[in-house]
Amino acid sequence: MIGFMKQLNVFALNAKDVKDHLPMDPQEEAAALADYAAAGIKLHAAGTIYFAKDEDANVGSKFEYCKRAGIAVIVAGDPTPQTLPRIEKFVKEYDIGMAIHNHGPEDKLWHSPLDVLRAVKGMDPRIGCCIDVGHTVRAGTDVVQAIHEAGPRLFNLHMKDLTDFKSKESQVAVGEGIMPMRKMFEALIATKYKGFVDLEYEVHPDDPMPGVISSFAYMRGALAGMGTGSRAEGLADDDDLKTICSPGRCRTRTNAG
Repeated sequence: MIGFMKQLNVFALNAKDVKDHLPMDPQEEAAALADYAAAGIKLHAAGTIYFAKDEDANVGSKFEYCKRAGIAVIVAGDPTPQTLPRIEKFVKEYDIGMAIHNHGPEDKLWHSPLDVLRAVKGMDPRIGCCIDVGHTVRAGTDVVQAIHEAGPRLFNLHMKDLTDFKSKESQVAVGEGIMPMRKMFEALIATKYKGFVDLEYEVHPDDPMPGVISSFAYMRGALAGMGTGSRAEGLADDDDLKTICSPGRCRTRTNAG
């Protein structure tokens, strides 16, 4: 993990609660945190994390895990509407944000970020969305409109590109598909987004680097072409590129705040 990140020259991580990322066991977590700190890597989020039970012990353990790591945002994969009041209690207690990740038409609950927004309306403002742009378009939702509608409740965004908005298997390197990249960046700038844009490259797991590198090059070029400079009024420059490597896939993150 650390060697891969150094190869990409990126030093911030959205950690997954697995052995080769950031284990849940406190002693193993502490050892991993020490390794990250020694390498100059900062953890900015954790996820996707799943909440199996609507119980204080289960929900609270995830927040305590993130508190120990100094993590500010939990990307949540499956909280039920019934679990949200309990999650809200811990969000208030720990001052850790909750970004609910939509998983497209296959998801039993959160097809689109619009489903998330309806569910969290009126709740603590630290509870909101992680928009996965690929799953969003496959759910038939206008992803640019979704970014605008989420506004201050958008805490994380997973970027990918598809050649077919109805096919999960059509993922390609960013710039090789039909995702409205420029319009999405414009929406993030317009809404003064302060979170992370995460390149989620889930193909070619045996050799992801060519696709990761070309995806970054395309996004940097798109931002530069918008005439806002390398930072695009807060959107990523070379120092803000973030990486995740999960078992069987590569996920790379770009800071947008």
